Amino acid sequence: MDSIRQNKVNSLLQKEMAEVMQGHSRQLLPGGLITVTAVRITPDLGLAKVYLSLFPVKDKQAVLQHVRDMGHRLRGELGNRVGKQLRIVPELNFYVDDSLDRTEEIENLLKKG
Repeated sequence: MDSIRQNKVNSLLQKEMAEVMQGHSRQLLPGGLITVTAVRITPDLGLAKVYLSLFPVKDKQAVLQHVRDMGHRLRGELGNRVGKQLRIVPELNFYVDDSLDRTEEIENLLKKG
């Protein structure tokens, strides 16, 4: 169970990371949409897992690798935005949030059955 502090930092990082991603969306995914669906931070506030929804994308792993390659620059920009609120900017790990794909798959299975 996350603490109140973790929840506040999760919300702050999600909001600010979404704005950073919006600024780099043309580089990361031309003609597509990148959404930060969730951020989960560790109790020591040192590591943040950033979940991304990518649309429309055929090769999500390639886009995810490109985002990871730019991770250092994205973390720097995030640090500029949250530097006053957080003493240490957490390391960022990026993951594809495929919950919408799974939901759609389950709905299709239910329609068939």
